[in-house]
Amino acid sequence: MEHRIVFHPLAEAELGQLYDDIAERASPAIAWNFVVGIRDHCLGLSTFPQRGTERVEIMPGLRIVGYRRAVSIAFAVEGERVLILGIFYAGRNITPELLEDRL
Repeated sequence: MEHRIVFHPLAEAELGQLYDDIAERASPAIAWNFVVGIRDHCLGLSTFPQRGTERVEIMPGLRIVGYRRAVSIAFAVEGERVLILGIFYAGRNITPELLEDRL
């Protein structure tokens, strides 16, 4: 069964901010490739969404998977849908407050 991947608007905004930060420090091409890689990684959750680490102590149903040891992707599986809740860079501490209002 294929799950439908849905990006929360704040996760989309975090991807955009990540692109801007990397483009400024490195180059637009490097930033684009990195952000596309993250998006592809998220889309890959459609075939096997039960991966990553469950973090129920932060939020019920929350899972976190890493990307290139630089990004944490927070998501929840809801039936046939995978909701990408947030894209967090460089070890940012993921707290319940950071994710509230995203489900």
